[in-house]
Amino acid sequence: MSASPDALAARAALKTEGAVLEVALAGTWQVTEPRPSWTALLGAQHPARVRLRVDEVGKWDSSLLLFLFDAQQWCRATGAYCEVDALPEKIRTLLTQLAASHETSVPFDRSENFITTVGLAAQDVLGKVRAIFQFVGECVLAAYLLVRQPRKFRWRDCLSEMQQCGAMALPIVSLVSLLVGVTLAYTGAVVLRQYGGDIYIADLIGLSMVREMGAVMTAVVLAGRTGAAFAATLGNMKANEEIDALETLGIPAVQFLVLPRIIALGVMMPLLALYANALGIIGGVLVAFGLLSIPPTAFWVEMLTIVDLSDIATGVIKAIAFGFIIGLSGCLRGLQADRSAAGVGRAATSAVVTSILLIIIADAIFAVVFNALGL
Repeated sequence: MSASPDALAARAALKTEGAVLEVALAGTWQVTEPRPSWTALLGAQHPARVRLRVDEVGKWDSSLLLFLFDAQQWCRATGAYCEVDALPEKIRTLLTQLAASHETSVPFDRSENFITTVGLAAQDVLGKVRAIFQFVGECVLAAYLLVRQPRKFRWRDCLSEMQQCGAMALPIVSLVSLLVGVTLAYTGAVVLRQYGGDIYIADLIGLSMVREMGAVMTAVVLAGRTGAAFAATLGNMKANEEIDALETLGIPAVQFLVLPRIIALGVMMPLLALYANALGIIGGVLVAFGLLSIPPTAFWVEMLTIVDLSDIATGVIKAIAFGFIIGLSGCLRGLQADRSAAGVGRAATSAVVTSILLIIIADAIFAVVFNALGL
């Protein structure tokens, strides 16, 4: 026995429970058939909370989505909370896509209260932190396998990455380091000349470059150069489904693609930092000789009175940590990139921002730890 046309028609029933208005949809929702109007159905009611249900809906198409979208838009405009948890996940996904394609003139989404917004933001942060720790754990396991079975590691790829992030970065590192040394020397000379302490410009340049500026400026340069390149390369491979092909063949992407890049950057960063220290000190020597008439020999002797091996070791330790941070950030953002050209660009940008942020945080932590240890 076939159902009556009235039983198949799209319909909506309202039920009020305190401040909650429950809207239960039923029937068949087709664009070729008439459907209820949200405005006419609501009438003069202004509930503070609207709960949507589609448990008794049979066949449906975009007609159902348009009705639910109208309800959401009304809730956003009036400040009511729209509860869609009871809707199937597929419908919620389609509603999200429909809302993204229809810009609204409402200044901000008021369908969720402040506590809900804070909770969702905290949940999102926890998810990102969990993803970072999971990725770091995978890298640690890959490094453990490298120690146990070094023959399976792709040393040729690692050496190639060393050349790209090391030797190929020498020009930009040289320019930045030399100019940083010149800038620090000019700034210090302005102050020191007022007190007759011209010779102490050597102490300022030596300690600044060896302990801080050499490692930090090299890390910032490589974050914008190498970290973004790592993210763009892996993001492009993900968009072309090359990483999926590796995983299908049973080759872990972390061990095959990520670990060689991280090791290469971790090895080359301290060498580049030492090179940056030397260029920065040379910049300071040039300014001291040209502006303060301090001979290079006097500059060198004075600098050796305050700079010792512990200061150099401090900068090298920072450089190694910064190298691993840049490699991890770039590879993580690359593996998290969307499968599109725009996603690759966003991954590269996110890699640079993440790297610089973590470098600053790590440098502050190192400052506190080294001060506590008396280094």
